[in-house]
Amino acid sequence: MFLQNTFVYNLFFDLNTQKMSTTTSILRQKTSLQESVVDILNKQMAVEAHSSALYLSISAWCYAQGLRGTGEFFRKQADEEREHMMKIFHYITHAGALAASPEVTNVERNFTDLRSVLVMALDQEIMITENFNKMTEHCQKARDYQTAKFLQWYLDEQFEEEQQARRCIEIFDQMNPKDALYDIDREIHDLKKGE
Repeated sequence: MFLQNTFVYNLFFDLNTQKMSTTTSILRQKTSLQESVVDILNKQMAVEAHSSALYLSISAWCYAQGLRGTGEFFRKQADEEREHMMKIFHYITHAGALAASPEVTNVERNFTDLRSVLVMALDQEIMITENFNKMTEHCQKARDYQTAKFLQWYLDEQFEEEQQARRCIEIFDQMNPKDALYDIDREIHDLKKGE
């Protein structure tokens, strides 16, 4: 019964040696996912984890600047990126492959102004969209249509993410930042209100 509930590894306690042992379950030794597909999915998990950490760092900076609405917006963005990472994690593990927990390093912590932060977020989202396009193309070439179908959700999501990032910059540019920072902060916050 215990072995049926394990996704990636079977962990069991060896009563003879009194030690925890890890072995790969026979159920997880075979998967329809090609190694190259698992590799790009794991790499994208790392990108999503880095995006989550970056947005959390931006959120902290915004709060420190008194931009509570924008800080909340980017905190929610950080949560979404983590959810995106976990969705890939679950896909890999449910397909019987090994998901790699990503290491997150080199997260930017120093920002100069709100507009540059908003442009950075748009650039990040465009880069992620490009990744998903390349991943989908790879899956189609590898004839892994199930994973290509799975990735379609991300392509749809990225269209919305880019649109929202562009809207943040439009809001900033349409208002005089010197006199309207409070209003800009409130407008950006309200972009996430319905979610």
